[in-house]
Amino acid sequence: MVLNQVRAVFFDLDNTLIDTAGASRKAMLEVIKLLQSKYHYKEEAKTICDKVQVKLSKECFHPSSTCINDLRTLHWEEAIQETKGGAANRILAEECYFLWKSTRLQHMILAEDVKAMLTELRKEVRLLLLTNGDCQTQREKIEACACQSYFDAIVVGGEQKEEKPSPSIFYYCCSLLGVQPGDCVIVGDTLETDIQGGLNAGLKATVWINKNGIMPLKSSPMPHYIISSVLELPAVLQSIDCTVNMSA
Repeated sequence: MVLNQVRAVFFDLDNTLIDTAGASRKAMLEVIKLLQSKYHYKEEAKTICDKVQVKLSKECFHPSSTCINDLRTLHWEEAIQETKGGAANRILAEECYFLWKSTRLQHMILAEDVKAMLTELRKEVRLLLLTNGDCQTQREKIEACACQSYFDAIVVGGEQKEEKPSPSIFYYCCSLLGVQPGDCVIVGDTLETDIQGGLNAGLKATVWINKNGIMPLKSSPMPHYIISSVLELPAVLQSIDCTVNMSA
């Protein structure tokens, strides 16, 4: 594969390169087992985990006011108290949180076929990992899946002034690689951050990974390309180059 027009590809991390959602589900199952076997919770175990999942989905984290471990332990503490009543149980909350966290990280794996794809792509273009989120959480994921060696640069939104979809973080990525926005492609699973951000910054193309075949809202940003797996990306990159060459 010879790419002449695309000079750099920005990859999202969660649910793009690694199955974060799947890892989280497996981690929740381990916590349910703990609560049922050690503490003899029955249906309450799943209720607690469901409540925590909702809290995670609505999470607003401000690193200046707390650390992510404290905030997420509090999610578990509140979920246990809401379900079981009585006094807050910080010790149990910590046990649940750290079991969930460690199990989740164990299942954050960069698949062999994804590694092979990244290795081949890097022979042709510069690769950059661009992930939103708290710096501690994202750096732990990056270390767990051991993806550092596959990229020319790694940018974590929580370490920057602004995250995706702000154009500024995309311009920063371009400056790191010595490329222009029009040389770059963004690949990610989230329309509101990855795709909208790429459009905001004027990237050459945006590639949305739609694993579940969902229909986006009419108000959602419109990606240039839609694929069901990141492994379909090389074919998309070739088609982008063909389109550019024909128009030239």
